[in-house]
Amino acid sequence: MRLSSSLKLRHLEVFVEVARKMSVTQAAEALGMTQPAVTRALRELEAVCGKPLVEKHGRGIRLSSYGELFRDHAGRSLALARDGVALLRGLDEADGPLVAIGALPTAAADLVPDTLAELRSSGAPGRFMVMSGDNRYLIDQLRRGRLDVVVGRMPAPETMAGVGFDPLYRERVAIVVARDHPLAGAGRLPPSAFEDYPVLMPSEGAVIRPLVERMFLEQGLAMPRFPVETVSSSFGRRFVLAHQAIWIISQGVVRPDLEAGTMAALPVDTGSTLGPVGLCVRLEHQLSPAAARFCTALRRTCAQQGLA
Repeated sequence: MRLSSSLKLRHLEVFVEVARKMSVTQAAEALGMTQPAVTRALRELEAVCGKPLVEKHGRGIRLSSYGELFRDHAGRSLALARDGVALLRGLDEADGPLVAIGALPTAAADLVPDTLAELRSSGAPGRFMVMSGDNRYLIDQLRRGRLDVVVGRMPAPETMAGVGFDPLYRERVAIVVARDHPLAGAGRLPPSAFEDYPVLMPSEGAVIRPLVERMFLEQGLAMPRFPVETVSSSFGRRFVLAHQAIWIISQGVVRPDLEAGTMAALPVDTGSTLGPVGLCVRLEHQLSPAAARFCTALRRTCAQQGLA
């Protein structure tokens, strides 16, 4: 039997959504299908593969070892099909297909806005959509074909299957306060600083979280007992400026604030948090001309800002 006669695109859509939600009910809601239809599609796909892809786990389900092996292949195949359809549909549009950009907070503050502004002023054609979020979410959207490129810190190696990384520059974590904070301008940080004031820090799962934890350990600093965990730059900026908080975040997020003098860096050595920032793309994905122009312009922006 030919594979094309038994394997349908909906099989991959169902499997990828079930693998993402780990729930038949939630996958059915996301796809606009009934639960029996989702279950039937899974069973048909398992029959094609000749292996069980999901299994019961407590009161829910999980991927089997075979399902884990198949997940990346299914996701990439589905993403490639979406790429092809988007490309062909885009040929009928004057400005080309939409370029979907994922911007981690470190790039969303100035790099991506400045790059898009440059492209617009140059008159280069292109339609752009920018999505922000944490690294895990954006890389998942990239794999699923919903993003063309993700700009930010290099992801953890275990999340890089099928994803290529092109480094642009290196940056470190910054520990900042508002310019009128009692600690601003201090030559030495009091041992109780992280207990005396509210602390904002990267949430669990953020790329820089392990680097921050290691920095605290290496320098003999006690981790904040009750931090506010966030990757939201708008929330962090408001909280720091209004409530005397200490903010531990990628330097790119607060670079404009430090240059404008609205925030000040605390005297903590963050050298061990230095790491690469760059572009993530799917390895099999052929960027559209507009997406390639964006990547080229982003490199120019890095050079103009003295980052490259």
